[in-house]
Amino acid sequence: QVQLVESGGGWVQPGGRLRLSCTVSGRSNLPNMAWYRQAPGGQREMVARITRLRGTEYTDSYRGRFAISRDHAKMTLYLQMTNLRPEDTGVYRCNADPDSWGPGTQVTVSS
Repeated sequence: QVQLVESGGGWVQPGGRLRLSCTVSGRSNLPNMAWYRQAPGGQREMVARITRLRGTEYTDSYRGRFAISRDHAKMTLYLQMTNLRPEDTGVYRCNADPDSWGPGTQVTVSS
């Protein structure tokens, strides 16, 4: 059974940075993967995606500030987050094709 576990969240002031990690177990290679954000009381939105065919893709509000990457040897997906804004606050969850999800890690951006 595929399991995903996120880490790296926390509290940061506006303009700060964090790096999220998502470790994958239960399979021998990394599939297409993505990071999603769920705002407090709001809907879930895709932040960034990384696939074999299309490479990296970003939702407009995160492009240029966030960077998605992965390390196949470590079976880990990353999200480098820079110039964080209060509106980036939420629970960040990683997703692996076809439909595996981690529990999420909380990111809070406030002064």
